[in-house]
Amino acid sequence: MRASDVIKRQWALVPLLFILTAFILSMLCIFAGSKRGYLEDADLFTLNTSMLGRTTLDTSKTSSSILKSIKNTVQKDVNEVISDVAKTLGIHDFYSAHILDYCEGYYTPSPFANLTSQPSKNISYCSNQTSFFHFDPAAVIQGELKPGVKLTDLSWPSAIQDGVHAVEDATDVMFVLYSIGATTTGVALIAALVGVRGVWRYSAITCVMLSSLAFGSLLLASSIANIVINKVVSAINEHGNDIGVYAYKGGTFIGMTWAATLLVLVTSFMWSYEFIQQRRGAASLGKEGEYFEEGQ
Repeated sequence: MRASDVIKRQWALVPLLFILTAFILSMLCIFAGSKRGYLEDADLFTLNTSMLGRTTLDTSKTSSSILKSIKNTVQKDVNEVISDVAKTLGIHDFYSAHILDYCEGYYTPSPFANLTSQPSKNISYCSNQTSFFHFDPAAVIQGELKPGVKLTDLSWPSAIQDGVHAVEDATDVMFVLYSIGATTTGVALIAALVGVRGVWRYSAITCVMLSSLAFGSLLLASSIANIVINKVVSAINEHGNDIGVYAYKGGTFIGMTWAATLLVLVTSFMWSYEFIQQRRGAASLGKEGEYFEEGQ
């Protein structure tokens, strides 16, 4: 094997590593949170309900006997009262939305930060994976509330549901694009492996086309994901803060999806450069052959 061929194969390892990393990241974006302990922090957004119920301490606003009993049964400081209200209602401290499911749990050691400790997530349950999954916080929370308590007793704003339902079609498109992006990235990975082995002359152009398609899909998916996250988080914080509901963007997910998109883009450029070099090499060989025939 010529030294130039060895160098080319070694160079091909770089886009191979990039596309491999992009494939792993795109798959993690899709399947994060699929079970307890599996990338639980890589969520689209987190709904913090640890303070939900603080307005219900004013029992004049509700007819629920359970809510009326809370103020009389809990005699602690204000922060502990709020936490006890949420637990008494039967709900969890947080709900994390993922592409295929949601997870829920409690903050440990408590939902409140202090000088000695910061709250961390302790997942207690993740729902089954579902294609075209739509996280409906109102339905989930209502399903966990103890009998006799309704979301209307907690002054749950309908605007939150309007904001969540408004992006359902976008989340469907996002799921399809992530599926296409992950699939084409995986196929591009196989083509890159073939390119490293040098057993197929058209591997470079194949990798260019596949990585370009993967980039387009992941770029659109990442853009839609950002729009969905921003709209839902904004709707929750705008209308839910008054009743003790807060939402946080999934920074880990956002970083992963854009990293995968960038890596596929760089890979596409690298394979485009390799394809151009191959074309130039073929053209040079053709000219050399013509010169050789003329000299005979």
